[in-house]
Amino acid sequence: MKNVVEAVPPGGSAKEALSRQSRARIVHDSPRSWYILGILTLAYSLAYIDRQLLNLLVDPIKHSLVISDTQLSLVQGIAFISAYLIASPLFGRLVDVTNRRNILLIGICLWCTFTALCGNANTFEGLFLARFGVGASEACVFPIALSMLADCFSAKRMARAMSIFILGPMLGGGLSLVASGLVIESARGVHLQFPILAQFQTWQLAFVIIGLPGILFALLVLLTVREPVRSRILGGGEDDRQFTTGDAAAFLWKRRAFYTRILLGVGTLAIVVLGMPAWLPTYLIRAHGMPAASVGFRFGILVVSFGIAGALVGPWIAQQLERRGYEDAPLRTAALSMFPMLLCCACIPFATGSAGALAAAAGTVFFFSLPTGCMAAALQLVAPSRMRGAIGALYSFVAQLIGFGAGPTLIALLTDHVFHNPKMVGYSIAIVCTIASALAAWLLFTALPHYRRLLTEERAAQVG
Repeated sequence: MKNVVEAVPPGGSAKEALSRQSRARIVHDSPRSWYILGILTLAYSLAYIDRQLLNLLVDPIKHSLVISDTQLSLVQGIAFISAYLIASPLFGRLVDVTNRRNILLIGICLWCTFTALCGNANTFEGLFLARFGVGASEACVFPIALSMLADCFSAKRMARAMSIFILGPMLGGGLSLVASGLVIESARGVHLQFPILAQFQTWQLAFVIIGLPGILFALLVLLTVREPVRSRILGGGEDDRQFTTGDAAAFLWKRRAFYTRILLGVGTLAIVVLGMPAWLPTYLIRAHGMPAASVGFRFGILVVSFGIAGALVGPWIAQQLERRGYEDAPLRTAALSMFPMLLCCACIPFATGSAGALAAAAGTVFFFSLPTGCMAAALQLVAPSRMRGAIGALYSFVAQLIGFGAGPTLIALLTDHVFHNPKMVGYSIAIVCTIASALAAWLLFTALPHYRRLLTEERAAQVG
């Protein structure tokens, strides 16, 4: 039976009455729920289009601004990820205490504006600051989505909803390739039709054209999405328990045995998610002599197809485990997926030829995509509504910090300082990703008893 999120009881101050009018009653798993999921997934895709565009325009930017590889790498990495990590906890707290729809509106407008400002940059410093703005504003999406989706879906559908949302980066990555290609091809015609844009070079025009239309998407959000009433996932009903910052910290500390394990599990999984794709193309080029263009096309298709398949299969496996009586099914599914991922990572340097290496990589992509929605769902099932934003921000913070900080770098260090041979990068990928997979498996399996205890506590709180 579908769960209905009840409206706030009548009465109270005029301010409370106005707040109630701005919130929507959502039937769990209803068409309205799926519409909100679609909007949030598109927002996440749009964020990734704006995020990835810079990586496709490296050489034109370097030549235009006369900057070095090192300077451009700072714009690609430090400018974005430092802003993202600084802003993520702040957005997590805002999500728990204010109107989430309005935060999303502001975030979309800001990152689209900063993307367009990247195209207006004519110095390294200007590009760095615009990229910093993109990173800071995009940090809002993940905690907003984890909080809002938990108010729109039942426990039965939560893993599926989270998995679909997490498809956003894969869709955005593919769309960024298509969109940037179309923009570059049509740049000459745009210059002729709009003389005001003649001052922009092709790469600058790409940022402007990709960035500004996002404002129209923000308008769609404004007109069609209302703030959902905050609710419980298990059993339904409104959940508007208030948490100060101190209360939230005490809540997490009391349950640190669970949260430490699952968040570190997310981080070690991110080492594989970010490390293997960062270096596999280089391995195929160095060790198997594949042309760069062929690597980009074949590996890109592989990531999109197997990534989507894994994200959709994960919730189905969790559902089968739940039918067999496993109340910890989402987290158990994530833990179990670490073992085949480990084997696929280990096979990469030993596979025969480029086709074998790509097959091992396909298996790795499938199994590291499979648990993502399940892990996000597991976190939200045991979180109060007014804590979901903070927990979602922690999830994203730890994944980005450990994944970006350790994944690609550990593989490079192993290649340079242990093997002393660039062609041995395949073995570096296997060693780092295999160890990370094993560590993630241990963390998630040891989190299971703590997770079951928190599920029991959450159900008891509803009865109380």
